[in-house]
Amino acid sequence: MEKLLTVTELAEEFNITPRTIRFYETKELLSPQRVGQTRVYSYRDRARLKLILRAKRLGFSLTDIREYLGLYGVDPEQLEQQQLLLEKVRRRIEELEQQQEDLVATLEELRDIQQQAQSNLKRHRVASEG
Repeated sequence: MEKLLTVTELAEEFNITPRTIRFYETKELLSPQRVGQTRVYSYRDRARLKLILRAKRLGFSLTDIREYLGLYGVDPEQLEQQQLLLEKVRRRIEELEQQQEDLVATLEELRDIQQQAQSNLKRHRVASEG
């Protein structure tokens, strides 16, 4: 028999809050079974949550994640899912590379400002001492 987890057990396993899990349920990313009034999560739910958390960490939107997860049951060979994943990963890499370029440019500009401010302070000190 499959071991079922409560929301608290699942949250503890992934070091997140039960509220986070419930949020993913409202976004239709997870749909636990119920035993009486208690939500219970299967191995499949656990695997989906692991995938959701990984995708979020990599910067994918909940819409992207839902779209990807929605293909699980549709295509037994998962070809559509793999194609979608490839497309989303390519786009995410492009976004991150652009952010990296922007970050490098911003750091260069800040270093220039820092150097100018240090030079101005040094000149002011020398002028006031002389």
